[in-house]
Amino acid sequence: MKFNFKNLKDFKKQKPVFPTVQTIGTRKPQDFPVQLYAYDLFEKIRRTVPIIDASISKIIRLTGSFQIECNDSKQQKNLDDFLKNVPVGLTGQSIYSFLDCYLDSLLVYGNAVGEIVLDKNYSHIAGLWNGNVADISVKAGNSPMQRNYFIRTNNGEILLKYPERILFSALKPPSGAIYGVSLLQGLPIFADILLRIYECVGQNFDRAGNIRYAVTYKPTSESGDMAYARERAEAIAKEWSAGMQASKYGEIRDFVSVGDIDIRVIGAESEMPLTEIPVRQLLEQIISKLSIPPFLLGLNWSSTERMSAQQADILTSELEYYRRLLEPVISKIVKTYLQLNGSFSEINIIWDNINLQDEVELAQARLYHAQAEQLEKNI
Repeated sequence: MKFNFKNLKDFKKQKPVFPTVQTIGTRKPQDFPVQLYAYDLFEKIRRTVPIIDASISKIIRLTGSFQIECNDSKQQKNLDDFLKNVPVGLTGQSIYSFLDCYLDSLLVYGNAVGEIVLDKNYSHIAGLWNGNVADISVKAGNSPMQRNYFIRTNNGEILLKYPERILFSALKPPSGAIYGVSLLQGLPIFADILLRIYECVGQNFDRAGNIRYAVTYKPTSESGDMAYARERAEAIAKEWSAGMQASKYGEIRDFVSVGDIDIRVIGAESEMPLTEIPVRQLLEQIISKLSIPPFLLGLNWSSTERMSAQQADILTSELEYYRRLLEPVISKIVKTYLQLNGSFSEINIIWDNINLQDEVELAQARLYHAQAEQLEKNI
């Protein structure tokens, strides 16, 4: 991590920016660059398809927590208190709350932005700010490793003066690109088909699920039936309607009539189209992209014990990748805090094990290793 100041005194002299990341106000849709429309698309997909929202939420939770070990023992207690109590935005608290929102943005939009906000005296960190990636533009600077940050406004882009306070991450950016790729890339077409299937299912149940009856009175060829056919049909319709209304209140009425009357359920000859196979095929594509085992989402798909273990291993490798993306952000926040407090010591990020199963496997591995050493000594 590099800063553009030589010592702690120079860093404190820099003016704070609160907040750097501004919310979108009266900007018109045509003022947005073309790629920003994808942000709205991914957000709508996440909100309208529950399984995608559940997958992203589980990834964030399973990424887990961590502890920071500082070589300066005098700063360890203060550092722990800072990590737990640092303000985040207007409602959050703790660095874990900041990282949850940060990782959420990184997964959904492919990019995440935040800011380290200093107090008025420039003496310590006043809080952390989760920004909106749609408001920030990132461009290459004078050197390949330098990044310049701009705020998008209706009047153009404004360069931020203190980029060392900006936190920015990109998810799997293409070679030579600055912006990352959303985890939901490629899913809009599948989500659109899935939603259309569910919409058709709802319409079919509106039409065929709510049973309706067709009552047909067929008068005979006798002159009396033909003459009073209309009056008898109206009487049948009145009594049938009264009987159906009474059933709403739990009263059962028998329908008694004379003559040839045919009563049928409308649409009884037609079958509801089966959607289990196409829906499962679409969900398989979505889940494979998100790398979430189906059993974590409550999907009772047939799988063997070995297959479940392999799926869990794949998820673990994905979570470790997300942890590697978050470590530079954590390191920058913690080192900035320590430097503002006069300490330039090194830190170590220790992540918690992803689940209890890992704990059991590690314990068994240590047990087997100890037993092997004991056998070697006896030999």
